[in-house]
Order: sequence, then structure tokens, then C-alpha cells
Amino acid sequence: MKSESSAKLYRLIDANLNRLREGIRVVEDITRYIYDNKELAQRLKDLRHQARYEDPQLLKFRDIQADVLKQSSSSEMERKGIESIMLANIKRTQEAARVLEESLKLIDTKVAQNFKTIRYELYDIEKLLFEK
Repeated sequence: MKSESSAKLYRLIDANLNRLREGIRVVEDITRYIYDNKELAQRLKDLRHQARYEDPQLLKFRDIQADVLKQSSSSEMERKGIESIMLANIKRTQEAARVLEESLKLIDTKVAQNFKTIRYELYDIEKLLFEK
């Protein structure tokens, strides 16, 4: 992989690690503080701690100033209630986990598998949160 491609790959991984952990934290806190659901909040907390990939290249290639879509879209700024916040964030976490799973296959397949496991756990948690 060319060094520019490598830098961009690490930037992609960094952005999605942040997106994944931040989204999990939003759902975790709603589950904990609003729904008082200790079991699900703990599962989310455990997942957030599992969602790690330590590499000094991540911070080195972080480039927020060059992010062409850092402005929020109008749909991102509009929420109808707590459930819509939770749904938007659980979907965001699933998408980020998939990006990490795919991109990390280029670096370490065991780490990629970890993010696949996280993604499937998030699908299960979504079902528990939203099934009536």
C-alpha cells in the first residue's frame, strides 16, 4: 500500500473508531440514565471498551480540517425524541463497526473479526432496545 493510501486508511480507521465509541456511549448513557437498564448499559459499556485498536498511526494521520463532510446535515441536527437519538446512534455504531471490520482486514484480520463481533452484538442490542 502506498504511503498516502496508508495514511488515508489510518484516517478512515480513526474516524470510525471515534464514531463507534461515541455512538455506543450515547446509547449507553440513555439506557443507563433514562431507562435505568443496568444489564443493557453494562453490555454497551463492555462493547465500548472492546472497541479498541491501538496504533500511533491513528492520531498521526487524524486530519479534521480536511474532512469534506464535517458539517452536520439538517437530518443529523433534527431529532424527535430520545428513541430517535438512540436509533440514529445505534445505526451509526453498526455502520462504523462494518467500516472498521472491512478496513482492518488490510492490517490485521483478528482485529477485523473483533469488529464483526461487535457489529453483531449491536444488532442484538438494537433488537432488545426497540422490540415492543
